[in-house]
Amino acid sequence: MRETPIQETTRLLRNWARGDQEALVQLLPRVYRELRRIAAHALRNERAGYTMQATELVHEAYLRLVDVNQLDWKDRAHFLGVAATTMRRVLLDRARRRLRAKRKAHRVPLNLDETLHLSSNQSRELVALDDALQTLAQLDPRKARVVELRFFGGMDVTETAQIVGVSPETVMRDWKMARSWLLMQLDPHP
Repeated sequence: MRETPIQETTRLLRNWARGDQEALVQLLPRVYRELRRIAAHALRNERAGYTMQATELVHEAYLRLVDVNQLDWKDRAHFLGVAATTMRRVLLDRARRRLRAKRKAHRVPLNLDETLHLSSNQSRELVALDDALQTLAQLDPRKARVVELRFFGGMDVTETAQIVGVSPETVMRDWKMARSWLLMQLDPHP
């Protein structure tokens, strides 16, 4: 019986995790388009003239991912979730460097609208959101993961449910609760 593309991707991921570098070579063309989609979503609200492009973000994330040792890839969805997290960290590292360079690393409230769009042209807002998300992760890791995948990774409810391992309905409940909690944390005086 012939493998489906998703099964083949999962097999390549697992072989790569076991040290098969040829599997990585075969894997990249299969996931590159999806990685570019995630990167484009992550960069969608960057300020005009921002120097990082989706391709560069994918490459930065790739360099971090290939350096990961002993990660047991469950499947394609798990890989894409980790890639989205890695891209978020790349952007946050850049935002923190910009803040350090400007020596203005004080906390600024972030205004999130109903759909949780981030105006990421302000590094302080991105860092404030990350700080709040880390606090949420300590309180409720699943809700924080849902926000990370939906907001930073651009994943829809079904993709998020698959990665987190819950129903789409649970993802929506987690999303609503996490969004409300984040709004309170980031703007305590609405």
